[in-house]
Amino acid sequence: MEQLCNGFTLELCNGAFPLSTDSIALSGFVRLPKNANVLDLGSGCGTLGLLLCASHPGCTVTGVEIDENAHCMALHNAQANGITARLTSICADLCAVPTFIKPGSFRCCVSNPPYFTAGPHSKSHPNARHEALCSLDALFKAAAWSIRFGGDFFLVHKPERLAELCACSSFCGLEPKRLMLLRHRAGDPISLVLLQCRKGAKPGLTIEEAYLQEADGTPSEYYRKLYHI
Repeated sequence: MEQLCNGFTLELCNGAFPLSTDSIALSGFVRLPKNANVLDLGSGCGTLGLLLCASHPGCTVTGVEIDENAHCMALHNAQANGITARLTSICADLCAVPTFIKPGSFRCCVSNPPYFTAGPHSKSHPNARHEALCSLDALFKAAAWSIRFGGDFFLVHKPERLAELCACSSFCGLEPKRLMLLRHRAGDPISLVLLQCRKGAKPGLTIEEAYLQEADGTPSEYYRKLYHI
């Protein structure tokens, strides 16, 4: 069992992708208006939803997860943390979002999607790492459908996919507005990109940078804030 901030806990089912810097960095990157309703696409065991509920007391999060075991664990985590009124999960394919979510129903959308399109699949959690069930095109279409005009879509991905992320975003009417380049240490290659896209917005992108460790290996100020140290 993982201990999150503000007394929240996370339990993972067998084969689930473990709690990682990706989800924690994304939860810290997200900016939510007061009492925002949030859609989490590919929500797994509810990790990102729990992190958001822990740090944004007024928000509610609805997850969409195709794996039934992970979906059931997300419901369990909501109950274990006493937030069933704030965190829920729908067991469904995100490609089918238009069949069960009304357009513009959410203020924000978040996702920590699979990163890879090819190569050997992980035996322990193949769908969490490869896009067999979650292409970027389908992901952005689902997000664009679900959020209202002026709503935001936040996601984390690998830097080598940035051009594709921006292309898919613009094609779906989601304008890239804010980009964070995350490194392990200052001067290291970029390890993750975090992107905020806004539905119906005008062009204009701000770029931020952060790193997790100082040159001597000690946690950076960004890391300490991210992990509530």
